[in-house]
Amino acid sequence: MPSISLCMIVRNEEDHIGRCLDSVAGIADEIVIVDTGSTDETKAVVSRYTDSIHDFVWIDDFAAARNYAFSLATMDYILWLDADDMLEEDDRHKLAALKLTLEPSVDYVNMAYHLAFDEYGNITSSIRRNRLVKRANGYRWIGAVHEYLDVWGNHLQSDIAVTHRALRHDSDRNLRIYERKAARGEQLSPRDLIYFANELMDHRYLNRAIHYYEQFLGTGAGWSEDNIAACGKLADCYHALGDEDAEMEWVLRSFLYGAPRAETCCRLGYYLMQREEYRSASYWYHQALQVGQTTTWALTNRACSTWLPHLQLCVCYDKLGELELAFRHNEEARRYRPDDASIVANKAYLEAALAKREPVDM
Repeated sequence: MPSISLCMIVRNEEDHIGRCLDSVAGIADEIVIVDTGSTDETKAVVSRYTDSIHDFVWIDDFAAARNYAFSLATMDYILWLDADDMLEEDDRHKLAALKLTLEPSVDYVNMAYHLAFDEYGNITSSIRRNRLVKRANGYRWIGAVHEYLDVWGNHLQSDIAVTHRALRHDSDRNLRIYERKAARGEQLSPRDLIYFANELMDHRYLNRAIHYYEQFLGTGAGWSEDNIAACGKLADCYHALGDEDAEMEWVLRSFLYGAPRAETCCRLGYYLMQREEYRSASYWYHQALQVGQTTTWALTNRACSTWLPHLQLCVCYDKLGELELAFRHNEEARRYRPDDASIVANKAYLEAALAKREPVDM
């Protein structure tokens, strides 16, 4: 059975670091904590779990901090988590089982990363990350912000999920890092360009975001999923600016980089619904349901492949007079959101409408 080092970088995480460490208790054989400048009780909390606590002077570089943490590991494999991550009980059992069965030929293991949930517990945002890696391979982190592990070799795609349960977020931190890099005249990699654009968009600097998204796409060096995501973000920017023509141009340009994603299909469906082209809109919502199950490493909005297309199909089929189909899709949406006011109202309306229908003589 392989041994596992848990490596983490932390700063002012006293509120949730214990929850994270509790979720991997008994699985990690070693816990390595690198503190980048805590001023709260983080170290005191961590000291209840490990003596391997190390300081790292923060230099606006997440990869540097993570590489330092990895350099301190001594076990066969390295697992990395952030302090506001955790393993739910089912995933904890899956990881423990994987540890018992992991073949030494496996170089790295990727896992789902569940980022957000709705009020019903449905996953609304998810991505995949390489989480468990063979220490002997000397994998390195790359990127000052939104860093990634440069891995190679044999991989295992697991059904284990890490869950993100943030209590707070330094919303300006990453933007500040990118702004300082730009101010120093540093050349930004394609990855930097798209993530800088994301930060600008999140902070509502829309025109600057557009500039960096277009610059990213202009490099021609982007991963296809990032190219598709950039087109979607450009569409979002132009939507916010009220330029519908440019919005749809970027939606359609995303097709140059790969098959439509569920989010794109839903956007096209909504565009056609607004024009009362319900039959065409229904096509795209059905496409969203069909392609939404495709496994992808890109950040996904689960609503666009689950309840949202069903709810919109309910509206489309009601407008087309196909009440049975409308009711069926509303019921599918209700499986995900049983108490949603719109869905409950649809159910009552459609049941009444169907009850009024005269039986057809045969």
